[in-house]
Amino acid sequence: MALATLLGLLVLGATPSQAAEPQATGLHISNGRLLEANGNDFVMRGVNHAYTWYPGETQSLADIKALGANSVRVVLSDGDRWTRNTPEEVAAVIASCKANRLICVLEVHDTTGYGEDAAAGTLDSAADYWIGLKDVLAGQEDYVIVNIGNEPWGNTDPAGWTDPTISAVKKLRAAGLEHTIMVDAPNWGQDWQNVMRTNAPAVYAADTTGNLIFSIHMYSVYDTAAEITDYLNAFVAAKLPILIGEFGGPADQWGDPDEDTIMAEAQRLNLGYLAWSWSGNTDPILDLSIGFDPNRLSSWGQRVFNGPNGIARTSKEATIFGGGGTDTQPPTAPGTPTASAVTSTSAQLTWPAATDNVGVTAYEVVRVTGTTETTLAASTTTSAALTGLSPNTAYTVAVYAKDAAGNRSARSATATLTTANPPTGTCAVTYRVVNEWPGGFQADLTVRNTGTGPVNGWTLAFAFPAGQTVTNMWGGVPAQTADTVRVAPASYTTTIPASGSVSIGFTGTKGTTNPSPTAFTLNGATCTTS
Repeated sequence: MALATLLGLLVLGATPSQAAEPQATGLHISNGRLLEANGNDFVMRGVNHAYTWYPGETQSLADIKALGANSVRVVLSDGDRWTRNTPEEVAAVIASCKANRLICVLEVHDTTGYGEDAAAGTLDSAADYWIGLKDVLAGQEDYVIVNIGNEPWGNTDPAGWTDPTISAVKKLRAAGLEHTIMVDAPNWGQDWQNVMRTNAPAVYAADTTGNLIFSIHMYSVYDTAAEITDYLNAFVAAKLPILIGEFGGPADQWGDPDEDTIMAEAQRLNLGYLAWSWSGNTDPILDLSIGFDPNRLSSWGQRVFNGPNGIARTSKEATIFGGGGTDTQPPTAPGTPTASAVTSTSAQLTWPAATDNVGVTAYEVVRVTGTTETTLAASTTTSAALTGLSPNTAYTVAVYAKDAAGNRSARSATATLTTANPPTGTCAVTYRVVNEWPGGFQADLTVRNTGTGPVNGWTLAFAFPAGQTVTNMWGGVPAQTADTVRVAPASYTTTIPASGSVSIGFTGTKGTTNPSPTAFTLNGATCTTS
């Protein structure tokens, strides 16, 4: 591994000169950067969407766009492992991406873990699938990037990745595809043995158009800032185009990715990132939204969309949708918001529209606490549903407007709403911290049904008093907005029998103090605490 790293540093020390000058057919590569046809630098800020397993979730692309994304990576299948997505389906996906003003990365997922996973398909088979879609893809070069195959090699002999990757690239070009091509790394996308890093110049040179971009997937291997910055800077220094095609933040059994550095370095280097994933994961800790609901972002979703270096603050829409890339005029400030239908945990907010010289595309609702702002919701209309609020709590809220070029308005005037006291329920909650360490902790929750009938389906809500966040949970599925946490049941804790209880455990982050939450509600009703 050390030798591979050394070779990678040596080989990437020179700028590749073998490739021809890029042909500006839509999205293309020049001088190590992804550009639009007009030469505008395009930096992806988006997420992955598991379309092939959830083809009925047709609203997802609009929801992803409303939260600020400028791109989406869409999971497809060539039929080797899952149900093949037809040309008609792919054409509809592309049309939906365009309708929602999203750049569309299309990927074949069947190649995942080839060489280690016996069910995985080959890159050659994936290339044949793309060639079969040539008529659908033709003319979409401004909007579509072709990601040949997802994580197309496991940890078994990852050096075998290079030749099939080169062959697949050449096969697509020989068939006449002119789109920018994306290639994923081996080692399940994480390239911890530096095979892609070492062989990137040779793979890049195999593309006669020069329109090829490398994709690294950053999960538990990338748990330190040094590993992240070293890997990305090696490609940037060599003027080899790269983006973070997948990444996670929550800790898992293999480690804890450093998502803060991943996002900060992507912003510093102007590299694209695509977080995994919108919703529908078997292990829901990586769901950005709970149940495909954009109003129920998990703590991971809040981090990606609304946190530092997140999508809402850094995404710029592709100029192919916005006119010419010269719009620097922000919208006017929206009018003062008005709250209605206020309950103990939710409210409806409306406001007078902003105006813009080109057009307003989205609004962002924030909670204002002194000099601090926390995003509560995003909307493409002049209203938004605020959910997951704390009972009997005053909220000072305001609204920003954004236009197609990513310009952000001045903040609207603020308004204050106060949530109601919840009704008293037949529930009792015990909260216990079982372990602590610098910056983190583990806690247990026991939710008891003190009523005479079972509770079938539930939502537990509470607020952290000192800025703690949930990073991983078992027994429930968390969604966190600022300090407020809402927990939906896991499949095995859906029912709480009369006089029975369910247990929830989680790990979280903390600051210098770690006080316990003092109030809990179950389905909106106040629980006793102990």
